[in-house]
Amino acid sequence: MKETNQDTNIVLPSLGESVSTGTISKWHKKEGDIVALDEKIVEVESDKVGIDINANVPGKITKILKNEGDNVEVGEVICIIRSDVSQKEIYSSKSSDTDITLSSCENIISSNKLSPAVAKMVAEHKINPENISGSGKNNRITKGDIINVIDSNLNNNNITSTNDIQTQQLQIPTLIRDTSTQTASVLTAVKASRTIERVKMTRLRRTIAQRLKDSQNNAAILSTFNEVDMFNVSELRKKYKEEFEKKHEIKLGFMSFFVKAAITALQELPIINAQVDGNDILYHNYCDIGVAVSTSSGLVVPIIRNAEHLSFAEIEMEISQLGKKAREGNLSINELSGGTFSITNGGVFGSLLSTPIINPPQSAIMGMHKIQDRPVVINGTIQIRPMMYIVLSYDHRIIDGKEAVTFLTKVKSYIESPERLLLNI
Repeated sequence: MKETNQDTNIVLPSLGESVSTGTISKWHKKEGDIVALDEKIVEVESDKVGIDINANVPGKITKILKNEGDNVEVGEVICIIRSDVSQKEIYSSKSSDTDITLSSCENIISSNKLSPAVAKMVAEHKINPENISGSGKNNRITKGDIINVIDSNLNNNNITSTNDIQTQQLQIPTLIRDTSTQTASVLTAVKASRTIERVKMTRLRRTIAQRLKDSQNNAAILSTFNEVDMFNVSELRKKYKEEFEKKHEIKLGFMSFFVKAAITALQELPIINAQVDGNDILYHNYCDIGVAVSTSSGLVVPIIRNAEHLSFAEIEMEISQLGKKAREGNLSINELSGGTFSITNGGVFGSLLSTPIINPPQSAIMGMHKIQDRPVVINGTIQIRPMMYIVLSYDHRIIDGKEAVTFLTKVKSYIESPERLLLNI
């Protein structure tokens, strides 16, 4: 951010190591708009993540220098904000379309119940903050309080009567029961409604597509499978999950067991945790585990750093926090960079089998799948057990089949006998 007299230049901030450009994906403001401090003005996408740029000063946007779709260098000016605008003008512009009076808004701001970011939400959604009991410190109104009010209003406005639904459902059958001429008209209308919409890929989606294709082109990807009996780990989780949650304030899931099992197996088979660098192999003495998260913008893989030193509870907390930030689009570049091994769980979508693609420059990725009751033979008897298929996709250039199969076998052993993870045996 650079200032000249009362003008503030809003520049593209650093997007992380090795990232020098971003793409303007969406402007939330236009020239002449008044913005409050910390109010979101534009969305920018890089090759790795999308970020929001907020106003660092309150004022009026006097010039927008970059359009949606433009590529921008880090440090380049994207817009100018004139900061010699009074607080009264800022909040007056935000509340002019609402039933909130300027004096009441100023009273709440002065009493430290309403931050500028919350004031923006209040004005946009025409909410009277005087009717809200703040849940923050000293009864301060938070974004969560406003979101709850918005959700409540949406639920009230989206109620559709059963009669309306039945009327809509009867419209098409009524048309079809008429004459053949009317039927032909309906078919003509259906054909006319068959359209194709062309939507430009976001920069993040283009990057994901390119990286996946590069992975296939550069690595000799092979996959090996095994199946895991989830009975013992399910019983252990069922027995201690309430006590675990009470003590650590986080739920005990299956992912932490698989992360722990994978780390132990990686330490025994370090080639799975290695990567190719030209004619060299880089061995890592640490385990930075990427956990794939599906978001509305695409698949992202935030990294759990130094996971070999974390407890079950700490792993669960990291997974929860990173997943939440991924879905909200708030991951930093550092949280997406690096990684020595990845885990993806298609089971949450019902997948029974898959062959995941390696996340370069890593050399392997493990896939989890849906737990399903299946008949298996145990000690000569047929029993119904909760089974899961697991897969390891690996780069055959440096990882041999024996090592890949051994890795999965070890993971299977640790999950089927989870006490081994706790006893480190």
